[in-house]
Parts: sequence; structure tokens; C-alpha cells
Amino acid sequence: QVQLVESGGGLVQAGGSLRLSCVVSGSIFSIHTMGWYRRAPGEQRKLRELVATITNDGDARYEESVKGRFSIYRDNAKNTLILQMNSLKPDDTAVYYCNTGFGGGTFDWGQGTQVTVSS
Repeated sequence: QVQLVESGGGLVQAGGSLRLSCVVSGSIFSIHTMGWYRRAPGEQRKLRELVATITNDGDARYEESVKGRFSIYRDNAKNTLILQMNSLKPDDTAVYYCNTGFGGGTFDWGQGTQVTVSS
């Protein structure tokens, strides 16, 4: 069973940076397009928003609102997915999750990591 463990969130002022990590158990990590999702406060009834994806050979794509500010990386040898977030805005406040970057996330969801950006 695949497990997803996200970390690296915290409280930061607008304009600041955070680096999120996701460790994926299991040897299947390297064959999947992976992604970072988020869900803002008060939106528990909505689907998680996909903000960035990366294929197994490193092709990255971003949701429009994070382009130029967020960067997604992967280390297949360590089964780790990274999201570098710069120039953070209050609108980026959310719980961030990793999962496959297709199908709305096909693994069981981890607990996510809280990112709070103060103005």
C-alpha cells in the first residue's frame, strides 16, 4: 500500500518562501506523473486544486496562479517530491498534498501539510 507523507509547511509572511517535501512509500513512485494539490480553508467540500505536476522524466506544469513562483522537483532515487514556493501570497494559504498528477490523485491521501501566509 502506497503511503504519502507531506512535510515542510508553516507560517510565513507574504513574500516569503517555503519548501514542501513528500515522501512516497513503494517502488512505483518513479513511474508516475506526480503532483501537488491544495485545499484552502473552508473549502472541504471542494475537490483539491492541482497546482503543479511533474512527469517521471521531469516535465513540469503549473496552474496559472503559481507560475513563476512555485517549482516542482522529484528525486526518483529517494521517492521524494518537492515543491519550492517563493513569493508566497495570502491566497496560497491551504493544506498542501501530494499524489499522482492525474485522475484527481489515485493514491490514498496523506494528511497534508498546512501552509499559512500572513499579509
